[in-house]
Amino acid sequence: MIQLKQDSDGYVRMSRHFPAKTLISITFSDGSVAEYTGRRMNEIYDEALASYRLGNNLDAKGFDRNTKKIHRRNAVDHVPVQAGMTA
Repeated sequence: MIQLKQDSDGYVRMSRHFPAKTLISITFSDGSVAEYTGRRMNEIYDEALASYRLGNNLDAKGFDRNTKKIHRRNAVDHVPVQAGMTA
């Protein structure tokens, strides 16, 4: 089981996908605790990554096709979570 803790801004640190069947326990800032599968957390991570790329005008692979400078690391390290997310 992997244990994560929500920070005061509402995020957990997650810089990669977790194995799909792994149980992940999140302690929220309000003191509640919930368990999610790796598959669900990977979905949340993918949503945050897509939002980041959309907000920064990047394509689906994370590249800005309008400039000559290619960004090799277009990923998120912090994923927004909230108590009461569906499992």
